[in-house]
Amino acid sequence: MKIVSAAEMREIDRATSKRFGVPSLTLMENAGSAVARFVLSGYPQAERVGILCGKGNNGGDGFVVARKLVEACRAVRLLLLSDPEELRGDAAVMFQSMLRKLQPLNLAPVIVRDVGGLDSSDAAEIFTADVIVDAILGTGFRPPVSPLYAAAIAKMNAAPAPIVAVDIPSGADADAMRPPTAPDSRADAIVTFTAPRPAHVFGELTSGPTVIAPIGSPPEAIASELGLHLSTPFDFAPLLTPRARDANKGSYGHVLAIGGSLGKAGAAAMAGFAALRAGAGLSTVATPKSVLATVASFHPELMAEPLAETEEGTISLRALGPGLDALLERKTLAIGPGISRNPETAEFVRAIVKGRETATVVDADGLNAFATAELRSAWTGEGARSHTNGAAEKLNGHGRTLVITPHPGEMARLTGLTIAEVQANRLEVARKFAREHELIVVLKGHRTLIVGPTTAAPDGTVWVNPTGNPGMATGGTGDILTGMIAGLIAQHPQHALEATALAVYLHGLAGDLASESIGENSLVATDLVRFLPQAFAETRNRKSEEIRIHA
Repeated sequence: MKIVSAAEMREIDRATSKRFGVPSLTLMENAGSAVARFVLSGYPQAERVGILCGKGNNGGDGFVVARKLVEACRAVRLLLLSDPEELRGDAAVMFQSMLRKLQPLNLAPVIVRDVGGLDSSDAAEIFTADVIVDAILGTGFRPPVSPLYAAAIAKMNAAPAPIVAVDIPSGADADAMRPPTAPDSRADAIVTFTAPRPAHVFGELTSGPTVIAPIGSPPEAIASELGLHLSTPFDFAPLLTPRARDANKGSYGHVLAIGGSLGKAGAAAMAGFAALRAGAGLSTVATPKSVLATVASFHPELMAEPLAETEEGTISLRALGPGLDALLERKTLAIGPGISRNPETAEFVRAIVKGRETATVVDADGLNAFATAELRSAWTGEGARSHTNGAAEKLNGHGRTLVITPHPGEMARLTGLTIAEVQANRLEVARKFAREHELIVVLKGHRTLIVGPTTAAPDGTVWVNPTGNPGMATGGTGDILTGMIAGLIAQHPQHALEATALAVYLHGLAGDLASESIGENSLVATDLVRFLPQAFAETRNRKSEEIRIHA
């Protein structure tokens, strides 16, 4: 699903009517109906609904909401922050349609033309409703907020009722790529239409869900130059088709996870088993000989191979050679989980990643092996401190599939930037690294970004993941993701970027399901594996065209 700017959304609405013949009144009717459906389903016990409407099209949507809720037998009180004579176009038409529904029930709207009118008893009653619908300002808003609207927003914010924002919380900048320093209006849920704007995805505008409802715009009308794509279940349908009846374990790829070290055997085991849970036919973990038995004991489905080790129980350079070459043949490689920062092991990682054409996923200390020279010397005491990129130039995916999965700290080490600089420019940093190193970047965090090289994403489109929650900020979840990415690429080697985006989506969704079941505080990495089958089922069986983004 494309993420579009506010200006592009206006053009989409215009094109829908002018080029594709969908009347603008129909779009408004469908928008208001979607909000009303959400209020009825999300707050089934709410009998009294207060609706605050501005004089623009956002207010027009609110008039439709009022009419639909009255038809559903809810007690509706509507506050219009304008003289009715100022209404124009579709909003004026919908106001008259609403009046025809309200007048027989003696439910006249409350008209407020100035700030003082908000103190009337009729207006005050609206702010005591069970649910409030914010239909004051939409994504077409341009600052500043008028004194009347600002006063109404302040009263709405102070009300105890949950607030459902129509399109966007009033006064918010729809094109913002970061959370506002001081949001104008609060929202407990948002219902927007057709496609999300940047603030819906990145702006942290609500503590609850953001619903993206289709209202009649055909896909051909939805155009954007932002190059941002929100991952949805519908994007992954081609990768989730039923398996062939005559399939066998060789049909779904073989993952080789290289990792583990003394004291960190679990990381490699989790990556290997996650590959199986993601659907790979076979999974082998190659690990230092001294921890082989520990790795093998976790899951009987895993195969394990011993590798030569250092005195510290990490993988040695002596592991390189014909035996490992044969082991790597025709497998998808995942390298890094639990592998350690031992200097010799880091050299092993660089040799493996640089010298292989096989599809490869690099994570954790596998990435730290390619850190800037300054950081490597700080960890190991080797060499002079410098600001060059050190080994990062060796991390190149030209002519093959190479995926890296850094969190912000690891991305900082790869680029020589600070974590703050990475976080302040996540999109630009990920795009630049993917382009210059010809690989897929999975920059983890809230709204994980999946960025492909120009060969995989010629238009520069970045996938933005909407799933996941803070409960996943616990050790081992990254190892699970590494295995899942490798497992899905093993099954879909010709669609590596989409398979990577699917792995990230399922990983976050499994975390959301786990959080719903056991809570964020108690969530641990292996819970993601436990809830992964349910995440697959929900993604595969999604029927509703509405998309929900969770806070």
